Amino acid sequence: MFIKRIFSVLILMNIVVLAVSASDGVAIDTGATAWMLTSTALVLLMIPGLAMFYGGLVRTKNVLGTIMHSFAAMGVMSVLWIAISYSMCFGPNVAGGWFGWNSEFVFLKGLDESILASGVPEYVFSMFQGKFAIITPALIAGAFAERVSFKAYIFFIAIWGIFVYNPLCHWVWAEDGFLFNLGARGAIDFAGGTVVHISAGVSGLVAALYLGSRRGYPYKDIRPNNLVITMLGAGLLWVGWFGFNAGSSVSSGLSTAQALTATQAAAASGAIMWMIIEGIHQGKSTALGFASGILAGLVAVTPAAGVVQPYGALILGALASLICYFAIMLKNKMGYDDSLDAFGLHGVGGIVGAIFLVFFIRPSWMEEASVLAGGSWTIWQQLGVQALAVGIAIVYAGLSTLIIIFVVDKIFGFRSADKEEMQGLDRSYHGERGYGMLNPN
Repeated sequence: MFIKRIFSVLILMNIVVLAVSASDGVAIDTGATAWMLTSTALVLLMIPGLAMFYGGLVRTKNVLGTIMHSFAAMGVMSVLWIAISYSMCFGPNVAGGWFGWNSEFVFLKGLDESILASGVPEYVFSMFQGKFAIITPALIAGAFAERVSFKAYIFFIAIWGIFVYNPLCHWVWAEDGFLFNLGARGAIDFAGGTVVHISAGVSGLVAALYLGSRRGYPYKDIRPNNLVITMLGAGLLWVGWFGFNAGSSVSSGLSTAQALTATQAAAASGAIMWMIIEGIHQGKSTALGFASGILAGLVAVTPAAGVVQPYGALILGALASLICYFAIMLKNKMGYDDSLDAFGLHGVGGIVGAIFLVFFIRPSWMEEASVLAGGSWTIWQQLGVQALAVGIAIVYAGLSTLIIIFVVDKIFGFRSADKEEMQGLDRSYHGERGYGMLNPN
């Protein structure tokens, strides 16, 4: 009986070892894996959060159509990610380093037993990164809300993901990407300042300018249909951003805690700064302003979360809120119709975070950079690297988006017809109404 028990224990131990080991002998870090699974779910939660944030800001007749822009991205971009985009983003350099490619990553067929050096199954890392590929084109939709063909939008985000997001992701986050290796330690983009927010914001601006304004803008009074939904969406985005930033450590340790703390600090300071500015400038602090401040702070800290201390995150959040506020005021004076301020919040906020983070980098990060540089590495040298990365992201995303929109427009007609726009996206493209029998106008 004793021997049988010993034998049973040995079998159980063998099962446990097999369960936590890869085919190449790398042990699974269950703590890091559990956090990455949680982070993946949190980032996915941001998509319905964004849908609610955007959906509440448009008119009643466009609420479902706007929400569908975010949800459609969940389907389209997920299929593309599994099929080819993960390979294009994280495969070895091809085409002179323009994008990556690994046939073993196509349809994720080579990931079945792959464990990363961090102890996280590559499936989990792939699914986590795939959520970034979903939310980025969904952010763009805020710039041209209430005036685009749904069919054209579907083709646009698919093409944009392949030719804009995937190369940018490869340049910044793949180990052989040229921006990843620029300077001493590469261009700093911890969780998507350039890859996500600058690319989405600039692309949104290009799309808004190409399409022109909504009917009646800016003379017709265009008001949000439900700010309660918008506020709830902002809350979900704040919660989900902990996975967005802290999950980008691909670990469950000190760097995770640092990124999470910086995220909270920047969001809070951004919201408070917007309230102060609005109170001084307009005499009232609005709920929409508070939500906008949250986003400005979160966007700015996204590239910086892994390298700045809490005081730096507080300053970045407040600074981004200040600059984004005046960027939106400038938009109103210039008269272009970035419907939901995709560029004013995400584009401008991403630029602020990617550039100004250099003044708050941890000394230990700079010391390591100096060692790798074989001498000294200063914040001014890193500033040059950051500025170059931002410039490349702006130019590449802007020009590529213009070409893609032109092609899609010629084939499908990107902008809604006057009749469709007057009826609203809900009835024109989905045959539904968001609020039942309420007047859609």
